[in-house]
Amino acid sequence: MDIATRVYNHRWKLDPIVRSLIDTDFYKLLMCQSVFTNHSHTHVTFSLINRATHIPLADLIDEGELRDQLDHIRALSLSRGESTFLRGNMFYGKRQMFRPDFMEWFEGFRLPPYHLERVGDQYELTFEGRWCEAMLWEIPALAVLMELRSRAVLGRMKRFELQVLYARAMTKLWEKIKRLQAIEELRIADFGTRRRHSFLWQDWCVQAMIEGLGARFAGTSNCLIAMRREVEAIGTNAHELPMVYAALADSDESLAQAPYRVLADWQSEHSGNLRIILPDTFGSRTFLERAPDWLSDWTGIRVDSGDPAEGAELAIQWWQARGQDPREKLVIFSDGLDVDKIAELHRQFAGRVKVSFGWGTLLTNDFRGFTSDDGLAPFSLVCKAVSANGRPTVKLSDNPKKAMGPEPEIARYRKVFGTVAQTPQDVIV
Repeated sequence: MDIATRVYNHRWKLDPIVRSLIDTDFYKLLMCQSVFTNHSHTHVTFSLINRATHIPLADLIDEGELRDQLDHIRALSLSRGESTFLRGNMFYGKRQMFRPDFMEWFEGFRLPPYHLERVGDQYELTFEGRWCEAMLWEIPALAVLMELRSRAVLGRMKRFELQVLYARAMTKLWEKIKRLQAIEELRIADFGTRRRHSFLWQDWCVQAMIEGLGARFAGTSNCLIAMRREVEAIGTNAHELPMVYAALADSDESLAQAPYRVLADWQSEHSGNLRIILPDTFGSRTFLERAPDWLSDWTGIRVDSGDPAEGAELAIQWWQARGQDPREKLVIFSDGLDVDKIAELHRQFAGRVKVSFGWGTLLTNDFRGFTSDDGLAPFSLVCKAVSANGRPTVKLSDNPKKAMGPEPEIARYRKVFGTVAQTPQDVIV
């Protein structure tokens, strides 16, 4: 695929950005099945949050074009081939990961309506409905907004300028891969769907990783690319689950137990490498201090905010205190990674734990420095569950800059979860 020529030819009325319901992260489908089973009637609202407020999305992206893209996604349904892939493929060593009742529902599924409004130089974009329905908007909505922003910049470029741009981007990525080749026993996966430059570029990045890293490339979080490129679909669960479970709690005591109820439900459904703890939603330290003993038997932990080395050391100390051998446990690093940090963390923890990396935005969207105004540089755009059954959600994180929710509720959650003083970290993406 000549990506530059393909980009140059984006001139027809609608060139769909998302062409499949499984052009999404694998963990979204795993969580969706869990929600379908355990909270089928919970009503949730998701909202777009642009942390990089200096980027005026509403000035860069035409509202009509955005609506056309979102309307196109609402018309999508699961194809026969996609259904066969999900029903019959082996994921994490397990066949029929997705139950027949869930698949029957998903095969007839269409995304619910959206609300879009321009507010100043930003867009207010929200999705409301049954949790198992509204949640599936998150990834395609982010992918559309990120790619429309890229197209707005690329549309000003001529053919040869685009050729040079993509040649430089390909060279930059390949140089990163060459550096990763020097890391023995590396295990790394693509986690870059939500803030990718484009679908075509993510697909190219995955192919480059397959060729450059071979067996050290563990797979991709993107279900559609995993199906097409015949690699593993990678993913477990995300902050969304404990955020909503916590919002549904009727008391402070119930709130304190919400993160563990999530994982009890998860454990009843999954085993092995799908039993990965994500401890940082309300602060990793107190989560681990209060965790029930059965959680220490789980396969590993994902470190997704705060200082990654501190997070891994905390996990190691917790396993040791619970009589577990950290060398048999998996630590997945996944927050704002690039090659230097990957190499540093691998040197620090290889041999002490099983080390793995989820490489996201700086794999699939590193066009920094390629335009005079750096207009293609990635930025922090998220779509989060902001309420559940009318109650606000909260996320504290291990990085106070990532905290979200109404201030009174944030204060309440900090008290309930005993969140200690945190060190702010720059939010890269």
